[in-house]
Amino acid sequence: MRLTILTIFLLASSLHAVVTAASLHITTEHSPPSSMRGEDGAITGRATDKVRELMARTGTGYRIEQLPWKRALLMAQTQQHTCVYSTSRTPEREALFKWVGPTDEAEWQFWGRADHTFKLDTLEDARGLRIGTYIGDARDEYLRNRGFQVDAVSNDLINPQKLLLDRIDLWAVAIRNGGSGPGQFDWSDKVVPLMVFHRIKVYLACHPSVPDALIDRLNATLADMRRDGTLTRLDRKYENWGK
Repeated sequence: MRLTILTIFLLASSLHAVVTAASLHITTEHSPPSSMRGEDGAITGRATDKVRELMARTGTGYRIEQLPWKRALLMAQTQQHTCVYSTSRTPEREALFKWVGPTDEAEWQFWGRADHTFKLDTLEDARGLRIGTYIGDARDEYLRNRGFQVDAVSNDLINPQKLLLDRIDLWAVAIRNGGSGPGQFDWSDKVVPLMVFHRIKVYLACHPSVPDALIDRLNATLADMRRDGTLTRLDRKYENWGK
């Protein structure tokens, strides 16, 4: 009996060490109000606050780095103990990561000029139109893999300017659950949402080297945060952002 109790104790201690000792390098992009820098220079935002709370509750060491999206995603694919948010979970990405979430949901929308003249009722109506995306984004992958004509840029906010210059016909935009759009810009009344073409859930996506025990604990804790209202509270904190 002593041996059994000792064995259980050692196994439990080992598991706790695996879960708590790992320190994660977490990458993200500048994408207000999901992730952005506050007045003090610290990275904040709706998704960021959820990640910080999740790390605090699980006692996980971490640091967050803000990068261009393609680099942020690539680092989580290639560097051990690295995770990236907010990452759309698609069939193309499924085997590349271990997944924590969902942390949020999003609609993928086509935006276009307010004075557009083409018909757009279904996704197929967009076939043959020029669609603005940005490099490394899941919307670019989704549309490109289905044979649509995409024109990717390094900064997503170049796309509305391209619309106004008639260099593209549509802009593929992700709107988080409860969000209203990219914010207030001088083109806001000229570039408008036209249709929803896909719905997706977004996650904290981690390199396969992150221990399964930690992934399980993060997912269990996120479920607790959902049940106790923390996720809803953090969403509401930013619901009037940009208005």
